[in-house]
Amino acid sequence: MRSIWNGAISFGLVSIPIKLVNATESHAVSFRQIHTEDGGRIRYRKVCELEDREVTQAEIGKAYEDADGSMVPITDEDLSHLPIPTARTIEIVAFVPEERIDPLQMGAAYYLAASGAPAAKPYTLLREALKRSNRVAIAKFALRGRERLGMLRVVGDAIAMHGLLWPDEVRAPEGVAPDAGVTVRDQELDLADALMDTLGEIDLADLHDEYREALEEVIAAKSAGETPPEAREEAAPGKVLDLMAALESSVRAARESRGGEEDAPAEEAEVRPLRERGTPSRQTPKETGGKKSTSAAAKKTAAKKTAGRTTAGKTVGKKAGEKAAAKEPAKKTADRGTATKSTTAKGAATTNTATRSAAAKSTAKSTAKKAPSRKRSA
Repeated sequence: MRSIWNGAISFGLVSIPIKLVNATESHAVSFRQIHTEDGGRIRYRKVCELEDREVTQAEIGKAYEDADGSMVPITDEDLSHLPIPTARTIEIVAFVPEERIDPLQMGAAYYLAASGAPAAKPYTLLREALKRSNRVAIAKFALRGRERLGMLRVVGDAIAMHGLLWPDEVRAPEGVAPDAGVTVRDQELDLADALMDTLGEIDLADLHDEYREALEEVIAAKSAGETPPEAREEAAPGKVLDLMAALESSVRAARESRGGEEDAPAEEAEVRPLRERGTPSRQTPKETGGKKSTSAAAKKTAAKKTAGRTTAGKTVGKKAGEKAAAKEPAKKTADRGTATKSTTAKGAATTNTATRSAAAKSTAKSTAKKAPSRKRSA
């Protein structure tokens, strides 16, 4: 890249020889003026008003026009002796956080290239100091006949300088904002946030000048004697009457342009409040039906078993009583000869029979009482 300015960076007592080169370039398509009747070029010629003749570039100098119209000539020698230290020096005056710089002040961008091997070490020192401090350098320099303000920052392994406007060259935004008081609702802000989230981020390297590409196609078609391509007709934007509807449409359009992410339209979305804990849902089917029927069947089976046990207890008690009653006459007849033995045997048999019968009846009654209680619990 061709340098447009040679000088040095003044960093305290450290001097860094550098070359200034343009960091940007324009790809705009330029046109020439022609005479529409015959296509002849229209040229601007530099003519002296006093002599009424065209002059060469070597004959042209600079002058300041005074208020009364008189010209004050200024030569290059006059400019080279200006009493400023920034004539050939980029003088660093401060280091500040980058957030302190208003983007409105930023102008043209340049790269600062180290001039020669001796500049490599101090150049690298300044670059690494800027990196570690996370700050930018504010500097003054003179370029094209005027002193300018600049900001030095690190770009990759190089130091770049942005030309800055002086603070008094930036206009205040008076009369720009709407005068009437406008209230923005939370719902509108939510839709605006949704639109920003849908658009998301983008790699700036993917952006290109579509206007220039279309213009080059027109030029190529006309050069080949072909009909230039026609631009597609776009619907004229209507007057926005409903801001909410416009935001919703914008969100849908942005989702479609992003590859169909979240294709469901906003109208189909439904917001349902969460039901409180402990409140049964009417739409939820009961899942305990099987458990209840199983429990009921088990309880019925238990009741049948209990009833069976009760009946069996009564039957056993009745048979025991009948056997005891049948044995008494036999014992009396067999032991009739011995009074004492028969009396003892009778007493013992009677006592045993009565005890067994009472025990059987008590067991039957307790079993019968337990069965109803189980039925109630069921």
